[in-house]
Amino acid sequence: MDFSKVKSFLESDECDNVTILTHKSPDGDTLGGGFALCYLLRDMGKKANVVNNEPFPKKYKEFMYPDYEPMDFEEKCVIAVDIASLELLGDNLSEYKKEGKVDLCIDHHMTNKKYAKLYYIDNDSAAACQTLYELIKYMKRPITRLIATCLYIGIATDTGCFKFESVSPKTHMIAAELISYGINHGYLNRMMFDVKPRGVIKVEQEVLRNLKFCFDDRCAIEFVPKALIDNSGVESAEFEELATIPLTVEGVEVGITIKEKGNNDYKLSVRTTDKHDACAFCKSFGGGGHLRAAGCQISGTFDEVMKKITDRAAEMFE
Repeated sequence: MDFSKVKSFLESDECDNVTILTHKSPDGDTLGGGFALCYLLRDMGKKANVVNNEPFPKKYKEFMYPDYEPMDFEEKCVIAVDIASLELLGDNLSEYKKEGKVDLCIDHHMTNKKYAKLYYIDNDSAAACQTLYELIKYMKRPITRLIATCLYIGIATDTGCFKFESVSPKTHMIAAELISYGINHGYLNRMMFDVKPRGVIKVEQEVLRNLKFCFDDRCAIEFVPKALIDNSGVESAEFEELATIPLTVEGVEVGITIKEKGNNDYKLSVRTTDKHDACAFCKSFGGGGHLRAAGCQISGTFDEVMKKITDRAAEMFE
């Protein structure tokens, strides 16, 4: 689809009583895009709600959903935001994993499975929120300060505060335009990237203590036990930045974060320099993402998972 078709769909009677899906372990981009779209549709006189596999993280409440209340309606339309695969919905939203259940998908991942009836995917966009901003501008709809805040946080968090290679001149120009709506971008970035609960600091200390280096120190692997997160007293959304730690070490080209999920399931987050393809690494395990940042799930014992990861990493360094 192009923007004209997306605009026609969103403005049609077919698009009302809308459920907006966001992916499990929600980050700033899926939530920012989901709530921005929700507020847009409500401002257009439509009914819309945002749903997630888990409770919305408190980290974003002050900025994205300070006064949000779900509406009561019989669902007619389903839109997915920043969701490359239906598996990313989580078990609590399994009813939406049925074929043909999602009417529209708005995304920016090159690995999108194209599961929706209609979809708009911009692989060149640094974040789903960047795409949504361009869509709203195309629709000539007013952007409130709340919508601008949601979109800015989505772009900032999905680009590592504008550090990733996915950032283009357009990304910076859009961020500048969003700031012009009166958002407190300095405060937002401080709260998103600098301020951490003490529980997060303690987890980071433990993870750093056990950081493993291999392949001539060009690869760094960190393991995050489930019990470490569970006993931290902090909700999981606060640990998004854990995946950035391995690549901060000088000389490291591939950073791998292994999060234990329980029942012999592990979530991998892979970050790479321009010498390697994170997406290709994760696709070999059924996952995907972006060129320098990707993720996947692996099952097995810890030793089995480590062997799979190091064997695949060895191929990257050959």
